[in-house]
Amino acid sequence: MITQYSRTLSAKEAKVLSSLSYAGKTIFTTNDLKEYTDNPKNLLDWLVRKKWIQKIKNGTYLITPLEAGEKGAANYTLHSFVLASVLVEPYYIAYASALNHHGLTDQTPSTTYVATTKPRNSKTILDAKIKFVTIPPHKMFGIEETEIENRKIKITSIEKTIIDCLDHPEHCGGIEEIAKALYFVKNEIDQAKLVDFAQKIGNKTVLKRLGYLSEILSLEKVFEALSLLPLSAGYSLLDCSVKKNGSIIEKWKLVINVSINSSKWLT
Repeated sequence: MITQYSRTLSAKEAKVLSSLSYAGKTIFTTNDLKEYTDNPKNLLDWLVRKKWIQKIKNGTYLITPLEAGEKGAANYTLHSFVLASVLVEPYYIAYASALNHHGLTDQTPSTTYVATTKPRNSKTILDAKIKFVTIPPHKMFGIEETEIENRKIKITSIEKTIIDCLDHPEHCGGIEEIAKALYFVKNEIDQAKLVDFAQKIGNKTVLKRLGYLSEILSLEKVFEALSLLPLSAGYSLLDCSVKKNGSIIEKWKLVINVSINSSKWLT
């Protein structure tokens, strides 16, 4: 296998890349090099210069596969979910990105949304735009794993994706995208889990938005459960991503500033 990496590489460099690849460490850290060299920094500098590896963040690198061609690292990238998964911990793929992954929207977001408890600035890495949304620890639930490019990626379940989007409509294209998602999965979604997650997330506005959508979209179990719950006294916007007034629905303590019309989704 070493011979695959012989082009432009010393025997030592080729052995390191070959060993890491064989061990499945296409993404590796500086510590992974300590068994091969006493000077990881020098080795890393040469491998980056020769475009056999790319720096993802301090101390973390990506091995460029042979199929990237002669331009090496300049001609290769990773799935944005994989990149996001190594940038911060704890994390999960969320909002518009999770909606798209679950097939709940026909929109393909240009940005990958990542929820984390640690404040991080948005960044672009290997041409992937990644936006970090800081959340409190109690919202880190409803997470499952999916496999992408042979790596386990943390992402919200369908039910948690809906609830997270109701918590932050501005990160998923607005309330209509959430309503559309609910409409098309209402017969498959776990409605009891939806209600449980809506309460657990700790945002009273989520209960109001979900209650209203459950009524107009005929999610009977959700509607029945939320109709029995006390709501906070203040009025909330149905869609906080839209800056306009609307009529008030007293039952749900909502300002309906966006019109939801399911008939147009079927055309």
